[in-house]
Amino acid sequence: MSQDKANEKQINLELDENIAEGIYSNLAIINHSPTEFVVDFVSIMPGRPKAKVKSRIVLTPQHAKRLMNALGENIRRFESAHGQIKEFEQPPIPMNFGPTGEA
Repeated sequence: MSQDKANEKQINLELDENIAEGIYSNLAIINHSPTEFVVDFVSIMPGRPKAKVKSRIVLTPQHAKRLMNALGENIRRFESAHGQIKEFEQPPIPMNFGPTGEA
């Protein structure tokens, strides 16, 4: 691929300082409708009866599938370099936890 073609496909991303800090999440709640996926990222702390949605991302079904594939590929690369990610037993999340309904 020529340098001109490579430059055409690059996107100049800006990362705001507040966004660059990131938001901690240890739970994701996913809902979907026929036209979109809604992913709520939650920070839930042990022993606390309430948790707060820290960020909500709305994706088209096509973007949700691309995200799933990209996460899978990155997990494979990570495990190849650092070893298998061990999964721990998670306590069940109550069914009435989190937002309800379709977006």
